[in-house]
Amino acid sequence: MIKIEDLHKSFDGLKVLQGVSFQVAKGEILALIGRSGYGKSVLLKHISGLIRPDRGHIFIDGSDICHLKGKKLEEIRSRFGFLFQSGALFDSLTVFENIAFPLKEKTDLSDREIREKVLAMLGQVGLIEAENKYPAQISGGMMKRAALARALVRNPEIMLFDEPTTGLDPIIGQAILNLLDSCHKRIGFTGILVTHEIPKVFEIVQKVALLHEGRILTVGSPEEMISSKDPIVQQFITGNIEGPIQYY
Repeated sequence: MIKIEDLHKSFDGLKVLQGVSFQVAKGEILALIGRSGYGKSVLLKHISGLIRPDRGHIFIDGSDICHLKGKKLEEIRSRFGFLFQSGALFDSLTVFENIAFPLKEKTDLSDREIREKVLAMLGQVGLIEAENKYPAQISGGMMKRAALARALVRNPEIMLFDEPTTGLDPIIGQAILNLLDSCHKRIGFTGILVTHEIPKVFEIVQKVALLHEGRILTVGSPEEMISSKDPIVQQFITGNIEGPIQYY
């Protein structure tokens, strides 16, 4: 479903992506791990068509989006859901209105059909009682659940998650990962999950890719990553990382 080939990107002469290549099969979730500031979020923005690479290819279900523009690119992007690190809810809209927004903007559903879909999603993420509250009136965990509901309400084929548990305490963070897992089992989307929740995330993904110094150092199953003899992989998994971090 997703195939990345030799992707390169620089900003003001600073090389961020230096030949990234990997692929994600239909229905899989891949955890994209790596040190902060090494381009994981930049890579997600390339995959969603928000940024164009300096060179390389991004194939979505066989179509190279690097060469698509306008309506054709929008057709591909309409198959995506994106959960931003901040949640990116609209402050002036209620939880219900936030989740309904993509349905009103991108579909021809009636108001009744939209309400039915939104209420169903609110039930699935445990936010029925918060439908009329504004983002400022709910907790960080509830905001992440509302953002997830908005991303999933159109049943996307592909989901991109940018550190969905950032800023949450361990218990709420685990609850969000459990919710992602249940939604994946229900919808069957193909996903890429940028995260630092190691090894917790290994319980809900089928594949793991380690981005290191602008390239994918290794790709494998969670079991293969845990048993890897590569010292860089082991340092990252165990949290024993030394040295300066580059920020992009």
